[in-house]
Amino acid sequence: MLALTLLPAAAAQTLTLKHDEGTTSVKQNPQRIVVMDEEALGWMFALGLGERVVGLASSYLSPSDISGGKLKPSVLKSGFYGRGKLSNPSFVGSWTAPNLETILALKPDLIVRLTWDGNQNYDKLSKIAPTVGYEEGGAGFWQKGLRDLARVFGKQVQAEQIIKQAADVNRADARKLLSAGVFKQYDKVVVLAPFSGGNTWAYSRVRLIDDLRALGFKDGLKLGTATLGIGAQVSDEALLGIDKKTLVVLFPPGGQYNGADAFLKTPVGQRLKDQSVLYIPEAFSPYSGPLTSIRNSQEVTRLILDKLK
Repeated sequence: MLALTLLPAAAAQTLTLKHDEGTTSVKQNPQRIVVMDEEALGWMFALGLGERVVGLASSYLSPSDISGGKLKPSVLKSGFYGRGKLSNPSFVGSWTAPNLETILALKPDLIVRLTWDGNQNYDKLSKIAPTVGYEEGGAGFWQKGLRDLARVFGKQVQAEQIIKQAADVNRADARKLLSAGVFKQYDKVVVLAPFSGGNTWAYSRVRLIDDLRALGFKDGLKLGTATLGIGAQVSDEALLGIDKKTLVVLFPPGGQYNGADAFLKTPVGQRLKDQSVLYIPEAFSPYSGPLTSIRNSQEVTRLILDKLK
Protein backbone atom coordinates (compact mmCIF):
# COMPACT_ATOMS: atom_id res chain seq x y z
CA MET A 1 0.00 0.00 0.00
CA LEU A 2 2.85 2.37 0.79
CA ALA A 3 4.31 1.97 -2.72
CA LEU A 4 0.91 2.60 -4.28
CA THR A 5 0.44 5.85 -2.38
CA LEU A 6 3.87 7.12 -3.44
CA LEU A 7 3.49 6.49 -7.17
CA PRO A 8 1.10 9.39 -7.98
CA ALA A 9 3.31 11.85 -6.09
CA ALA A 10 6.41 10.65 -7.92
CA ALA A 11 4.64 10.91 -11.28
CA ALA A 12 3.52 14.44 -10.49
CA GLN A 13 7.12 15.52 -10.11
CA THR A 14 7.94 14.86 -13.76
CA LEU A 15 6.67 16.73 -16.82
CA THR A 16 6.81 15.66 -20.45
CA LEU A 17 7.75 18.49 -22.79
CA LYS A 18 7.20 18.26 -26.55
CA HIS A 19 9.76 20.59 -28.08
CA ASP A 20 11.35 21.08 -31.50
CA GLU A 21 13.98 18.38 -31.00
CA GLY A 22 11.81 15.68 -29.49
CA THR A 23 9.97 14.74 -26.33
CA THR A 24 11.74 15.03 -22.99
CA SER A 25 10.84 14.11 -19.43
CA VAL A 26 11.89 16.82 -17.00
CA LYS A 27 11.70 16.81 -13.22
CA GLN A 28 9.80 19.79 -11.86
CA ASN A 29 11.69 22.70 -10.33
CA PRO A 30 15.26 21.77 -11.34
CA GLN A 31 18.03 23.58 -9.52
CA ARG A 32 21.03 23.40 -11.88
CA ILE A 33 20.44 24.70 -15.42
CA VAL A 34 22.79 24.95 -18.38
CA VAL A 35 21.66 27.39 -21.07
CA MET A 36 23.27 27.03 -24.47
CA ASP A 37 22.64 30.61 -25.65
CA GLU A 38 21.42 34.02 -24.56
CA GLU A 39 17.88 33.25 -25.79
CA ALA A 40 17.47 30.54 -23.16
CA LEU A 41 19.17 32.80 -20.61
CA GLY A 42 16.57 35.48 -21.35
CA TRP A 43 13.77 33.06 -20.54
CA MET A 44 15.40 32.25 -17.23
CA PHE A 45 15.78 35.96 -16.47
CA ALA A 46 12.13 36.59 -17.33
CA LEU A 47 11.11 33.96 -14.78
CA GLY A 48 13.48 35.36 -12.13
CA LEU A 49 15.66 32.24 -12.16
CA GLY A 50 19.05 33.51 -13.31
CA GLU A 51 20.74 32.29 -10.13
CA ARG A 52 20.02 28.68 -11.12
CA VAL A 53 22.11 28.98 -14.30
CA VAL A 54 25.33 27.06 -13.59
CA GLY A 55 26.60 26.99 -17.18
CA LEU A 56 26.32 29.40 -20.11
CA ALA A 57 27.29 28.83 -23.72
CA SER A 58 27.77 31.84 -25.99
CA SER A 59 29.34 32.88 -29.25
CA TYR A 60 29.70 36.44 -28.01
CA LEU A 61 32.27 35.77 -25.31
CA SER A 62 35.99 36.07 -25.97
CA PRO A 63 38.92 34.68 -23.92
CA SER A 64 39.29 38.08 -22.25
CA ASP A 65 35.77 37.69 -20.79
CA ILE A 66 36.68 34.42 -19.05
CA SER A 67 38.86 33.69 -16.03
CA GLY A 68 39.35 30.21 -14.63
CA GLY A 69 36.51 28.86 -16.72
CA LYS A 70 34.08 31.41 -15.30
CA LEU A 71 32.64 34.65 -16.64
CA LYS A 72 34.48 37.57 -15.07
CA PRO A 73 32.45 39.56 -12.49
CA SER A 74 32.63 42.66 -14.70
CA VAL A 75 31.15 40.70 -17.62
CA LEU A 76 28.30 39.41 -15.46
CA LYS A 77 27.26 43.02 -14.89
CA SER A 78 27.56 44.05 -18.56
CA GLY A 79 24.74 44.57 -21.03
CA PHE A 80 22.06 41.92 -21.07
CA TYR A 81 23.87 39.78 -18.49
CA GLY A 82 23.15 42.51 -15.96
CA ARG A 83 19.39 42.15 -16.50
CA GLY A 84 19.15 39.21 -14.13
CA LYS A 85 20.95 37.61 -11.23
CA LEU A 86 23.73 35.30 -12.35
CA SER A 87 25.65 33.37 -9.73
CA ASN A 88 29.12 32.76 -11.15
CA PRO A 89 28.20 30.46 -14.08
CA SER A 90 30.81 28.44 -15.91
CA PHE A 91 31.49 29.11 -19.58
CA VAL A 92 30.62 25.94 -21.50
CA GLY A 93 31.66 26.84 -25.04
CA SER A 94 29.79 28.21 -28.02
CA TRP A 95 26.32 27.40 -29.33
CA THR A 96 27.72 25.08 -31.99
CA ALA A 97 30.78 23.74 -30.14
CA PRO A 98 29.85 23.10 -26.51
CA ASN A 99 32.41 21.74 -24.09
CA LEU A 100 30.67 18.49 -23.17
CA GLU A 101 33.17 17.60 -20.43
CA THR A 102 32.57 20.91 -18.67
CA ILE A 103 28.81 20.49 -18.93
CA LEU A 104 29.01 16.96 -17.54
CA ALA A 105 31.09 18.15 -14.58
CA LEU A 106 28.41 20.74 -13.74
CA LYS A 107 25.86 17.97 -13.16
CA PRO A 108 22.92 19.93 -14.60
CA ASP A 109 19.29 18.97 -14.04
CA LEU A 110 18.21 20.57 -17.32
CA ILE A 111 19.80 21.90 -20.53
CA VAL A 112 17.96 24.47 -22.64
CA ARG A 113 18.88 25.73 -26.10
CA LEU A 114 17.57 27.27 -29.28
CA THR A 115 18.11 25.21 -32.39
CA TRP A 116 17.91 25.20 -36.19
CA ASP A 117 18.14 22.72 -39.04
CA GLY A 118 21.50 21.01 -38.89
CA ASN A 119 22.31 21.99 -35.33
CA GLN A 120 24.25 19.22 -33.63
CA ASN A 121 25.00 17.71 -30.22
CA TYR A 122 21.41 17.18 -29.06
CA ASP A 123 21.97 13.46 -28.50
CA LYS A 124 25.22 14.09 -26.64
CA LEU A 125 23.68 16.76 -24.45
CA SER A 126 20.67 14.55 -23.71
CA LYS A 127 22.98 11.86 -22.33
CA ILE A 128 24.21 14.39 -19.76
CA ALA A 129 20.82 15.80 -18.70
CA PRO A 130 17.27 16.27 -20.02
CA THR A 131 17.65 18.66 -22.97
CA VAL A 132 15.01 20.76 -24.68
CA GLY A 133 15.47 22.75 -27.88
CA TYR A 134 13.34 25.34 -29.63
CA GLU A 135 13.63 26.26 -33.28
CA GLU A 136 14.23 29.98 -33.71
CA GLY A 137 12.27 30.17 -36.96
CA GLY A 138 9.26 28.35 -35.51
CA ALA A 139 5.92 30.02 -34.86
CA GLY A 140 5.72 31.56 -31.39
CA PHE A 141 9.32 30.52 -30.77
CA TRP A 142 10.19 32.36 -27.59
CA GLN A 143 6.68 32.25 -26.16
CA LYS A 144 6.65 28.46 -26.40
CA GLY A 145 10.08 28.11 -24.82
CA LEU A 146 9.16 30.48 -22.02
CA ARG A 147 5.84 28.76 -21.32
CA ASP A 148 7.45 25.31 -21.24
CA LEU A 149 10.05 26.47 -18.74
CA ALA A 150 7.32 28.16 -16.71
CA ARG A 151 5.55 24.81 -16.40
CA VAL A 152 8.76 23.16 -15.26
CA PHE A 153 9.35 25.78 -12.56
CA GLY A 154 5.73 26.46 -11.59
CA LYS A 155 5.97 30.03 -12.92
CA GLN A 156 3.04 30.01 -15.37
CA VAL A 157 1.44 33.18 -14.01
CA GLN A 158 4.70 35.10 -14.22
CA ALA A 159 5.28 33.90 -17.80
CA GLU A 160 1.84 35.07 -18.94
CA GLN A 161 2.33 38.41 -17.24
CA ILE A 162 5.57 39.18 -19.07
CA ILE A 163 4.23 37.92 -22.41
CA LYS A 164 1.31 40.32 -21.95
CA GLN A 165 3.66 43.11 -20.90
CA ALA A 166 5.66 42.75 -24.12
CA ALA A 167 2.48 42.88 -26.20
CA ASP A 168 1.17 45.88 -24.24
CA VAL A 169 4.42 47.80 -24.78
CA ASN A 170 4.20 47.17 -28.52
CA ARG A 171 0.61 48.42 -28.60
CA ALA A 172 1.45 51.56 -26.62
CA ASP A 173 4.42 52.37 -28.85
CA ALA A 174 2.32 51.72 -31.98
CA ARG A 175 -0.07 54.43 -30.79
CA LYS A 176 2.83 56.85 -30.29
CA LEU A 177 4.06 56.29 -33.84
CA LEU A 178 0.56 56.63 -35.28
CA SER A 179 -0.16 59.87 -33.45
CA ALA A 180 3.19 61.31 -34.59
CA GLY A 181 2.32 60.64 -38.24
CA VAL A 182 5.20 58.23 -38.75
CA PHE A 183 3.26 55.93 -41.08
CA LYS A 184 2.51 58.79 -43.47
CA GLN A 185 6.24 58.99 -44.18
CA TYR A 186 7.21 55.35 -43.65
CA ASP A 187 4.50 52.74 -43.98
CA LYS A 188 6.90 49.86 -44.54
CA VAL A 189 10.07 48.62 -42.86
CA VAL A 190 13.03 46.38 -43.50
CA VAL A 191 15.47 45.08 -40.89
CA LEU A 192 19.01 44.79 -42.17
CA ALA A 193 21.86 43.08 -40.36
CA PRO A 194 25.21 44.28 -41.74
CA PHE A 195 27.92 41.79 -40.81
CA SER A 196 31.62 42.54 -40.65
CA GLY A 197 33.12 41.26 -43.87
CA GLY A 198 30.51 42.86 -46.09
CA ASN A 199 27.53 40.50 -46.06
CA THR A 200 24.12 42.01 -45.33
CA TRP A 201 21.10 40.04 -44.18
CA ALA A 202 17.45 40.98 -44.00
CA TYR A 203 15.35 39.38 -41.29
CA SER A 204 11.93 37.96 -42.08
CA ARG A 205 11.02 36.46 -38.70
CA VAL A 206 11.81 36.73 -35.01
CA ARG A 207 14.81 39.06 -35.04
CA LEU A 208 13.33 42.54 -34.42
CA ILE A 209 11.04 42.35 -37.46
CA ASP A 210 8.17 40.81 -35.47
CA ASP A 211 8.21 43.75 -33.06
CA LEU A 212 8.22 46.24 -35.93
CA ARG A 213 5.22 44.52 -37.49
CA ALA A 214 3.48 44.76 -34.11
CA LEU A 215 4.23 48.50 -34.17
CA GLY A 216 2.22 48.80 -37.40
CA PHE A 217 4.78 48.58 -40.22
CA LYS A 218 4.30 46.47 -43.35
CA ASP A 219 7.13 44.54 -44.99
CA GLY A 220 9.26 46.65 -47.29
CA LEU A 221 11.31 43.94 -48.95
CA LYS A 222 10.32 40.60 -50.38
CA LEU A 223 12.81 37.89 -49.52
CA GLY A 224 13.41 34.53 -51.07
CA THR A 225 13.74 31.33 -49.09
CA ALA A 226 14.76 32.20 -45.56
CA THR A 227 17.89 30.57 -44.17
CA LEU A 228 17.18 28.85 -40.84
CA GLY A 229 13.67 30.32 -41.05
CA ILE A 230 14.70 33.81 -39.97
CA GLY A 231 16.13 35.73 -42.91
CA ALA A 232 18.23 35.80 -46.05
CA GLN A 233 21.33 37.43 -47.40
CA VAL A 234 20.42 40.32 -49.72
CA SER A 235 22.29 41.78 -52.66
CA ASP A 236 23.23 45.40 -53.18
CA GLU A 237 20.87 45.42 -56.17
CA ALA A 238 17.92 44.44 -53.96
CA LEU A 239 18.87 47.04 -51.37
CA LEU A 240 19.05 49.78 -54.02
CA GLY A 241 15.49 48.89 -54.95
CA ILE A 242 14.09 49.82 -51.52
CA ASP A 243 11.64 52.69 -51.97
CA LYS A 244 11.62 55.97 -50.07
CA LYS A 245 8.58 55.05 -47.96
CA THR A 246 10.39 52.11 -46.42
CA LEU A 247 12.14 52.70 -43.12
CA VAL A 248 15.47 50.88 -42.92
CA VAL A 249 16.37 49.68 -39.44
CA LEU A 250 20.00 48.67 -39.24
CA PHE A 251 20.24 45.96 -36.62
CA PRO A 252 23.84 44.73 -36.59
CA PRO A 253 24.93 41.57 -34.81
CA GLY A 254 26.84 41.95 -31.60
CA GLY A 255 30.53 42.16 -30.84
CA GLN A 256 33.07 41.32 -33.53
CA TYR A 257 30.34 40.62 -36.09
CA ASN A 258 29.03 44.21 -36.15
CA GLY A 259 29.49 45.67 -39.64
CA ALA A 260 27.18 48.70 -39.37
CA ASP A 261 29.84 51.41 -39.63
CA ALA A 262 31.40 49.84 -42.70
CA PHE A 263 27.98 49.39 -44.32
CA LEU A 264 27.05 53.05 -43.88
CA LYS A 265 30.22 54.04 -45.77
CA THR A 266 29.34 51.94 -48.82
CA PRO A 267 27.42 53.39 -51.80
CA VAL A 268 24.36 51.40 -50.75
CA GLY A 269 24.63 52.61 -47.17
CA GLN A 270 24.94 56.20 -48.35
CA ARG A 271 21.90 55.78 -50.60
CA LEU A 272 19.78 54.50 -47.68
CA LYS A 273 21.25 56.71 -44.97
CA ASP A 274 18.48 59.34 -44.92
CA GLN A 275 15.76 56.73 -44.37
CA SER A 276 17.75 54.62 -41.90
CA VAL A 277 17.98 54.35 -38.14
CA LEU A 278 20.74 52.43 -36.40
CA TYR A 279 19.57 50.25 -33.53
CA ILE A 280 22.34 48.77 -31.42
CA PRO A 281 21.29 45.89 -29.16
CA GLU A 282 22.70 45.52 -25.68
CA ALA A 283 26.00 43.73 -25.33
CA PHE A 284 25.41 39.96 -25.01
CA SER A 285 21.74 40.43 -25.94
CA PRO A 286 19.63 37.59 -27.29
CA TYR A 287 17.88 38.26 -30.58
CA SER A 288 14.42 37.70 -29.11
CA GLY A 289 12.42 37.05 -25.96
CA PRO A 290 10.16 39.11 -23.71
CA LEU A 291 12.86 41.34 -22.24
CA THR A 292 14.37 41.90 -25.67
CA SER A 293 10.97 42.59 -27.25
CA ILE A 294 10.23 45.29 -24.68
CA ARG A 295 13.58 46.97 -25.27
CA ASN A 296 13.21 46.65 -29.06
CA SER A 297 9.85 48.38 -29.05
CA GLN A 298 10.80 51.21 -26.73
CA GLU A 299 14.22 51.98 -28.20
CA VAL A 300 13.26 51.72 -31.87
CA THR A 301 10.19 53.88 -31.25
CA ARG A 302 12.43 56.48 -29.62
CA LEU A 303 14.89 56.38 -32.53
CA ILE A 304 12.12 56.80 -35.09
CA LEU A 305 10.47 59.69 -33.26
CA ASP A 306 13.85 61.41 -32.85
CA LYS A 307 14.52 61.00 -36.58
CA LEU A 308 11.23 62.67 -37.53
CA LYS A 309 11.68 65.68 -35.24
